[in-house]
Parts: sequence; structure tokens; C-alpha cells
Amino acid sequence: MVFLEELLAPLAALLHVPTGALVFAALMVMGVVGHYAIYRIVRRLTKAADRTETQWDDVVLYAIFPPIQWVMWVVLGLLSLSLFPALDGIREALLRLSDTALLLLFGWLAHRLSGGIEGELLGEHRGALASSDRATISAVARLSRIVLWVIAGIMILQSLGVSVSGLLAFGGVGGIAVGFAARDLLANFLGGLSIFLDRPFAVGDWIRSPDREIEGTVEDVGWRVTRIRTFDQRPLYVPNSVFSTVALENPSRMLNRRIYETIGIRYDDAAAMEQIVAEVKEMLVAHDDIDKGKTLMVNFVAFGASSLDFFIYCFTRTTDWATYHGVKQDVLVKILKIIEGQGAEVAFPTRTVLLSPPEADLSVS
Repeated sequence: MVFLEELLAPLAALLHVPTGALVFAALMVMGVVGHYAIYRIVRRLTKAADRTETQWDDVVLYAIFPPIQWVMWVVLGLLSLSLFPALDGIREALLRLSDTALLLLFGWLAHRLSGGIEGELLGEHRGALASSDRATISAVARLSRIVLWVIAGIMILQSLGVSVSGLLAFGGVGGIAVGFAARDLLANFLGGLSIFLDRPFAVGDWIRSPDREIEGTVEDVGWRVTRIRTFDQRPLYVPNSVFSTVALENPSRMLNRRIYETIGIRYDDAAAMEQIVAEVKEMLVAHDDIDKGKTLMVNFVAFGASSLDFFIYCFTRTTDWATYHGVKQDVLVKILKIIEGQGAEVAFPTRTVLLSPPEADLSVS
């Protein structure tokens, strides 16, 4: 700054203007030129980064571009404070304000960097990710930004002259009272954190609870509530603390779906039972949509009140609900054809009434 003042002093004397004003104008011109130069440089670097195989250079350029321009203006503002003696009374306050601005800018830069890293890890060019992995990446990025701004806030308060040690001491004493007042909010926050860490479900999963009337597709996992879209298309908002106290099923992570049906034939068709059971099992073994690596059973199981019962127990390869019902329908239709092919029929509830013959009249006329 002294060098710039000495350099511009002759010109200021020639123009009959204060040296400080001329230096300030020079700093503003340098700022405009620097602003445009940074824009051009980053634009060229962006074009060069687009030609590289890695995407991380794009993430860094995305993060630093707007903040670095503002950092330059803040630095120029700090340099110009010494040019005006009239500002001596408020210089300390302006310096403190400049420190606060720099902290905000660095926090903004780190926030953009975190968002860029999250976007890169979740990008389509990285291929399909499991819903649980996507939820973990989003949760860690969100938590890192929260921690970042908490730390930045403490540093900003310190730069403004607020006693951070006193604030932390107050937080220790008042935290107990706040904890009691906000225990539900804290419980929901910790519940959301446990969801992100344990990953019992993620966005897009179908979940249900046998303990509560909770069933539907997860649309959003927040820090306080989880939004679930029920099958009748109603939004259901569940506090995260609920998931730590209820049993939860996640059908979306099933490996197979089960077919378990009991079928009865008439007692009149008892002779065909053994052949029917054998053909049904043979059909299931040959079925392309049945997983032969899982349990597969077909057995005569019971003498029913109106039928001879056999059961089928097997698993489909698909876990898709609609596709599963199509496979199940195909299996049941083929079983009906096997029963009909053996000349038998599926039984339905019947009742046979036996009437004893009338007694002979033994009276003598």
C-alpha cells in the first residue's frame, strides 16, 4: 500500500486530488480488472477440466469461483481502510466486520465444496447406487454442512467480540433446561441420525410396521420426520423417534417372494392325489420364475372336512409385487390344469346327510 501511495503521489499532485482518493480509485480499478480476470481464468480452467477424465477438478472450480471473487473485494476493502484518516474512529469495527465477511466467505466456499462432492458421488456417471448408499452420502454431506456452519458461527461470534467461552458455559448450564424442553425434538434428531447410520430403510423403499399402521414408500428422510407415501397416495409424516421403538419390515430388500397355498381335492379323487402332487412338483421345478435354490415343497398334508389337502411352498425369483402376482397366477392356473388332467376336481365345502331306513311296522292287526 505504501508503494502504491508513493507511486501515485506525483500524479495526485499533478491532478490536485488527495493521494488517498487516487489510490482508492486505483484499488477499485484493480478490483474490476481482477474480477473480470478471475472470471476469464476460471472459465478457461473449466473448459480444460471438461476435457479431463476426472470430475473432481470440476467440483473444486464450482466451489471456489464465486467466493474467491468476493474474497478479493473484501481484501481490497481492508487495504483501503488505511487511506482515510477520518475512518480512524470506526476502523476497528470495520476490520472486525471484514474478518466476519471473510469467515462467511470461507464458510460459503466449504459449503459449496461439500455440495459439489455430494453431487459428484451421487452423479449418474457413477452408475446405479443402492438406496441405502445414496441416503448415507446425503446424510453425511448434510451433517458436515451443519457442523461447518456451527463452527463458522462460533468463529464469527468471536470475531464480533462475543465471549465464546461464556456462551459455551451458558450452553452447558442452559443445555439441561433446553434438553428437557426440547426432548422430543432431540429424540427425533437422534432417531434421524440412527436411521442414517443403521440404514434400516432409505428413500424409495417400501416399509411397513406390524406394530403401527405404517406402510408405504419412503419419500424423504429428514432430521425430524420421515415422509411416507401410503398406497392410497396419502402423505404420512412419522417422527423419527418412532422408528426406535417399533418393529419394522422392509419388503424392498427381500431376496424372493413366497408362494404358500393349500389346495384341496375331493375325497372321490383320492387315487389321483399321489400323481397330482408329483406333477405339481415337477411343474414347479421346471418353472423359469421359481427359484430352485430356495425351499420347494409339494406334499399331501391333511384330511380336511370336505377335501384332501396338499400344499405348495416355493419362492419366486422376482421381488416386484406386480410381477410376483403374475407368476403366482401362472402357477395356480397350471395346478388347475394338472388336477383336471387327472380327472379330478378342486373340492368345495360339502355335507353328506345319511338317513336311516324307516323301521318296520311290527304291530299285529
